[in-house]
Amino acid sequence: MKYILISALYLLTACNASQEKTENKSEITKNENANFQILLDSADLRGTIVIFNPQENTYTSNDFQWADPGFLPASTFKIPNTIIALETGLLQDENTILKWNGEQHRMEAWNKDLTLKEAFHASCVPCYQEIARKIGEERMKRYLKAFDYPEMFVDSSNIDMFWLNGKGRITPIKQITFLKTFNEGGLPMKAETYTKAKKIFIREENENYTLSGKTGWSSGENIENGWFVGFVETKGNVYYFATNIEPKGNRPENEYYGARIEVTIAALKALSIIK
Repeated sequence: MKYILISALYLLTACNASQEKTENKSEITKNENANFQILLDSADLRGTIVIFNPQENTYTSNDFQWADPGFLPASTFKIPNTIIALETGLLQDENTILKWNGEQHRMEAWNKDLTLKEAFHASCVPCYQEIARKIGEERMKRYLKAFDYPEMFVDSSNIDMFWLNGKGRITPIKQITFLKTFNEGGLPMKAETYTKAKKIFIREENENYTLSGKTGWSSGENIENGWFVGFVETKGNVYYFATNIEPKGNRPENEYYGARIEVTIAALKALSIIK
């Protein structure tokens, strides 16, 4: 998979992106980038990669219409779920221990005690289902409304499942809007909650950039749908991304889990955001 993506990246220099330009620099510009489609095709995926550059107020994507109806947030919902748990004091920080109840789960990484940060990056579904149950229906609704996290349908019957199945939907643009509001300190939460949450969300940190984000995957109704959303901080600038993909079905399913991350990283490199 990685060799295919490297080859695709080499071809990117030969492709031109068409742009919708605006006269007013304060207005949002949308760039249609065929290069991103090459990356998805090379990974046997269909879908969209969306990258937002707030310094230039510019969105870049191969397909802005792909996810217009929205998709279930799946495990990307662990981002607001974590923030709410920290803000309400249900969890203290990244080192809070989430105790395993002894039940065997399909993912071996879930079958042990985990710190909050470990549970987040291991995408421990049962851990976060328990967190959601403790938050409860009323608090969950109240915070999601305050966070402007749209189109979630929450009640007592689905409090631990609404982000995994049901009618809830979110688009790549809404994912980016929420992440930007969070990262700029615009959510109604304590400053210490922001500091604690941001530490948890970091996936990779080196001398050139810090990458924060979360994957997600939902299955049902003959659809497999995957996310990778987050932001990159580099050289004093920040860039936001939301990739939503579906496998074309020509590879083993487990290969697609890593592919959603690989194509996003390749797109960031294609725009010279990271090296």
